[in-house]
Amino acid sequence: MKWFVGCLAIIGLCSLPGWTFAQHTQQAEPPAMHVITETFGQLPDGRTVHRYTLSNRHGTRVQLTDYGAIVTSVETFDKNGQRANINLGFPNLEGYLERHPYFGATVGRFCNRIAFGKFELDGRTYTLATNNGPHHLHGGIHGFDRRLWHARPYQSEEEQGVEFTLRSPDGDEGYPGNLEVTAVYALTDRNELRVEFRAETDRPTILNLTNHNYWNLRGAGNGTILDHELLLEADYYLPVDATLIPTGKVAPVEGTPLDFRNYHRIGARIDQIPADPKGYDHCFVIRGEPGTLRRAARVRERQSGRVLEVHTTQPGIQFYTGNFLSGGPSDGGFPQYGGFCLETQHYPDSPHHPHFPSTVLRPGQKFHEVTLYKFGVE
Repeated sequence: MKWFVGCLAIIGLCSLPGWTFAQHTQQAEPPAMHVITETFGQLPDGRTVHRYTLSNRHGTRVQLTDYGAIVTSVETFDKNGQRANINLGFPNLEGYLERHPYFGATVGRFCNRIAFGKFELDGRTYTLATNNGPHHLHGGIHGFDRRLWHARPYQSEEEQGVEFTLRSPDGDEGYPGNLEVTAVYALTDRNELRVEFRAETDRPTILNLTNHNYWNLRGAGNGTILDHELLLEADYYLPVDATLIPTGKVAPVEGTPLDFRNYHRIGARIDQIPADPKGYDHCFVIRGEPGTLRRAARVRERQSGRVLEVHTTQPGIQFYTGNFLSGGPSDGGFPQYGGFCLETQHYPDSPHHPHFPSTVLRPGQKFHEVTLYKFGVE
């Protein structure tokens, strides 16, 4: 274990007592790391959709599909060595073809909201698709979550993954510029799911990419996440109006039910949030310098012992508690608060707030953001 403790010291986790890999300790021989490719279904136009299964030497498994560059499941072990899927999703392609709550999806061109589906860039006004009342949400009606990406599975000694690529043409959902996007999802032998986004454009445009995983550390479908305990590395958050558009203020979390600088049960103060339905759906300002990989959040669930950490280079993180989940078929049967999201991203509605970190991407510039999901038990 000396090498493992050294790794934790490097990434600043050595101060966390009891942290260890979520692995099957009774396993005599660790399995080899590998990628399995299989057919997941067909689109209405006849194109084949594939599913990719990543497995590391600790028995952690991640499944993805090239439709939407979606994470369909993440299986980890609990403190008793029992493995379960902790990521909300559907068992087959048909669930993803319907309009769903972005389960596990790669979201773009612009995740979160843009007020009234309009923005101005270099003196020109662009009009986007509106799909959230009067606002633009998660890339529009036919966002990246509803595209068939090109997939290239790969593996090395330390990780295996899938590199997804997509070309978003000029005018796509109203956005300017031909955009070349790469999304890499890799499962490492350190029990990390690494998500890496890269993009380039041939015209000035705006860009804000995220992954929309829903987590339940007790296991997907095993109750709600209200008893999970959350810690956020954030002293400030972005207040929003009744339609969840940022007001432009950057407010301190101190003295509010959004203060997660120390561990709090997710459900302890949820009724104090002035929203309908009740719940968290707020962007937090992550401490530290954007562009540097740093810890943004840590969640623990005492019944299973599972722990999830999120590290990212992004400036913000959207904490969402599945407020709009209804338990219906389009929600995969998952109830309200059946999962939580920690979406690393730039701030919502950034084009309308010049003091927010810029989401403008110009020719010659390279968009590059990395997020790590670290799985363990304590």
